Amino acid sequence: MKKYLHTMFTILLLLLLLAESHVNGQNIDQQYPVDWEMVAKIREEGFHRSELPNTLSYMTDVLGARLTNSQDMRRAQAWAMEEMKRIGLENRKIEPFMDYGVSWDNTYFSLHLLEPDYQVMVGYPIAHTPGITGRKKLDVVIADIKTKADQEKFKNKLKGKAVLATPPPIIDLTRYSEGVQRWSDEELREKAEKPIPPGPRKPRPPANPDLITNVERNTFFKEEGAVVILESRSGWPGAVRGFARPGAKIDKWAREETLAHLPIVAVNPEHYNRMYRILERDIPVKIKIEIETTVGKKVQKASNVLGEIPGSVKKNEVVMLGAHFDTWHASPNASDNTSGVAVMLEAVRILKAVGAKPRKTIRIALWSGEEQGIHGSREYVYKHFGNPDDPEIGLKPGYKKFSAYFNQDYGPGQYRGIHLQENEHVRQIFTSWMEPFKDLGMTTISSQSVGSTDHVSFDRVGLPAFQFLQDRVGGTGGHTNMDYYDTLPIDDLKKNAVIMASFVYHAAKLDEKLPRKRN
Repeated sequence: MKKYLHTMFTILLLLLLLAESHVNGQNIDQQYPVDWEMVAKIREEGFHRSELPNTLSYMTDVLGARLTNSQDMRRAQAWAMEEMKRIGLENRKIEPFMDYGVSWDNTYFSLHLLEPDYQVMVGYPIAHTPGITGRKKLDVVIADIKTKADQEKFKNKLKGKAVLATPPPIIDLTRYSEGVQRWSDEELREKAEKPIPPGPRKPRPPANPDLITNVERNTFFKEEGAVVILESRSGWPGAVRGFARPGAKIDKWAREETLAHLPIVAVNPEHYNRMYRILERDIPVKIKIEIETTVGKKVQKASNVLGEIPGSVKKNEVVMLGAHFDTWHASPNASDNTSGVAVMLEAVRILKAVGAKPRKTIRIALWSGEEQGIHGSREYVYKHFGNPDDPEIGLKPGYKKFSAYFNQDYGPGQYRGIHLQENEHVRQIFTSWMEPFKDLGMTTISSQSVGSTDHVSFDRVGLPAFQFLQDRVGGTGGHTNMDYYDTLPIDDLKKNAVIMASFVYHAAKLDEKLPRKRN
């Protein structure tokens, strides 16, 4: 009898728990419902009247690269303001956020192998290095210097030379021959069920006093009378990778340091390796090189571009979406992050086109300074929302009025889900909002916390901010000379814009703000 009563009690308890779970589920559905009529309008506009391909083509083909604080960036920001006006956004502005040194633009470059054979070579100048006066014919030498002892070997041997300053890169031939596969169903399940915890930071090994820094190495080259530094840091076939000169961030992109430095040119790995192998045979190598760069004369502020769809009854509360507008300068950087910017502009265009009337204000932000350390979004957050962990900054009035921020910056792959950024309070909310897009492959909730882009600026101060879980895609990747419109999966990006528009709309439709990780 006791065993029977115990069994019945267990069954009753389970039924009560199931009932409670069902009621809670209903409450969640009622509290965070999907506006299916609006979703239908968003999908119809985004799939049948998309302007994303045209926007993306204009940005990559006409505007091109947009290094932070360059004249190219300022031209692109002026275009973005006009585009936001055309879409119908209000409160448009270019908002400065910090002194960012002087402007730097590459205006002309050519590199040719002259001896022992002629060949046009592919490369580009590293940002914040100077040009060369006129066209130079130079002998090339290997000068892979790592230690102070290495310097002694090259004393009085570099004057008037072009130096190969890095070891020959090993080229990964599988990158394009095998391609990159999209996330499999099994991999997505694993992301949902087994989130990847952040690994412990490996302790830095003790500094070797004999090693020299890149700044010290380049100073040595300058003192020894070298004319130009050639390097190759790419293991990707055909791809040139390079960023800014060593020390540029420390001296805040200053004019004097830029002009005093030697030009640095990043070279295609195949062309670099060819020169290296020839020199190892003790056969002379001669090149012809011309570099023109424009360095600004005064310190200028870097800026973000913003625009809004004003809210109605809760217009002082804000839902944000954004992507970084700045790029490196070797190509239009279609995947990183022109694709993200195009998705954001298309998302707000869709919402305006379908006549969305959000309760909260929807604000789009096109950030600058992300590639140098997410400066634009960080300074924006501090100015408008504050930082509870920094008493000098404190909390701003906007902190309590902020609802959510949604970002794209992990390439052009389609959204397969969303990272919760360890904010479990929004799991059921996002599960509900993903329901209309399961047919697009939007199925996965990952509690993983991801970083390295602008949503981190919000997340660090306790504001809900999210990066979508994007498919891996093939192509050339960002930060190279090969990142163009032609490599992008346009249909995937159309899907992203539709999903982004829906998420932002539903967040702006709520009476309350999205739950936060900290109270």
